[in-house]
Amino acid sequence: MQEAIWRRPAAAQAEAVRSAEVSAVELVESHLERIARVNPHVNAVTQLMADRALEAAAATDRRRAAGEPLGPLAGVPFTVKETTPVEGVPTTFGVERFRDLVAPADAPPVARLRAAGAIPIGHANMPTLVLAGMHTRSELFGDTVNPWDPARTPGGTSGGDAVAVATGMAALGLGNDSGGSVRIPAQFCGVAALKPTTGRFPADHRVLGPDDPGPASQTLVTDGPLARTVGDLRLAYEALAGTDPRDPRAVPVPVYGPPLPGPVKVAVVADPGGHGVHPDVRAAVADAADALREAGYDVREVADVPRLDEALEAYGLLTVTEFAPSWPVVRGLLGEGGDRYIAMAMERTPPATAAELVALMGTWLNIRRSWAGFLEEYPLLLGPSFTEPPVEPGLESRDRAGRDRVATAMRLCTATSFVGVPSVAVPTGLYAGLPGGVQIVGRAFREDLCLDAAQAVEDRLGVLAPVDPRPAV
Repeated sequence: MQEAIWRRPAAAQAEAVRSAEVSAVELVESHLERIARVNPHVNAVTQLMADRALEAAAATDRRRAAGEPLGPLAGVPFTVKETTPVEGVPTTFGVERFRDLVAPADAPPVARLRAAGAIPIGHANMPTLVLAGMHTRSELFGDTVNPWDPARTPGGTSGGDAVAVATGMAALGLGNDSGGSVRIPAQFCGVAALKPTTGRFPADHRVLGPDDPGPASQTLVTDGPLARTVGDLRLAYEALAGTDPRDPRAVPVPVYGPPLPGPVKVAVVADPGGHGVHPDVRAAVADAADALREAGYDVREVADVPRLDEALEAYGLLTVTEFAPSWPVVRGLLGEGGDRYIAMAMERTPPATAAELVALMGTWLNIRRSWAGFLEEYPLLLGPSFTEPPVEPGLESRDRAGRDRVATAMRLCTATSFVGVPSVAVPTGLYAGLPGGVQIVGRAFREDLCLDAAQAVEDRLGVLAPVDPRPAV
């Protein structure tokens, strides 16, 4: 029983706990055993919270024995990215200097998952300070390995959570995304992920002090879950959505919107901006498009998404301008080599002047307006999260050509983060032995439409994980 229970989807795990088929302690123990077997091969879980998880599980079992109702994620173990505070555990950002930065309280998304009954089982790896690149490698914990092929990156920056979920070490992962950081590792590791609308989930990213960050960090960064199935992603979405006094940005929008009349129109763009797409990724988009047609969607290929290159340029200028004042300190924390990814961006794009920044705020709104009009005509957009299969680890930090190649491949993620709309990444199958997938983008606050479409893709193309790590060739 314990060998099998970690394999089940989160929804089935929670139902087994609620029905007393298994205890929450047994469920957590099953995952701890899986971590002990698998994590030495992939290095995804960084700080194991075994004792705390078992204590929380025992408390769940006591509530069940007392006849108290249990939540929709009762007993389900989840990992938490090293950026996100878990009460009583260091929030390291993968940096030696922050090894002892113990969190005084749970971050809002951790608290919300706990309130639904889920149990944090460990922190998960990420690139140093989330700024060292796309590949999940941190100064403090080292490299995380893609379980499908050790010669390929698991992606990032939420790569540790993606690997933990893909290999069955946790049923859910809690990452964050400001330009693909849950969607890219989901595609590379064969799992599903949700980047919500800006303002859908409450958050508080003030980990290093009382001051809030600038507009890029306020608006582009969204916490998001990873799971092996779209149904589990939906449960996490329902638990994470809502308001919180710690985050005035979170708005009380209904979790589910009204049905749309007639077949839902889906725009398909396999090669955003016309910058090129790998044949395997184009095939994944085509497979998902066929699945949606079979499910009754009105699927139409369109010329392109709105103002892609302009959005990418504005995104780069906005983020560089925000990084510039603190760059000397941040560069020191990143260390030799860890600074290359951001340094190359800083060298290419000088920070905006005050006048340019004011104009940029107008450009930002104008691009969002263009996307709102596009999504009014096409409520859903189907495209790639990354226009190549998983690349080699650290490609983006080696030289300018590698950085440009990775930045180009993640372009649809960057643009959709810039405009703040929701997206669900969903696997579509294996291509040359590696997982492939797509993202389904929707109107603001219509995560439900994205999830419905992703479910239709999964129903027809299947689930890839859990997977046992493959040895190096």
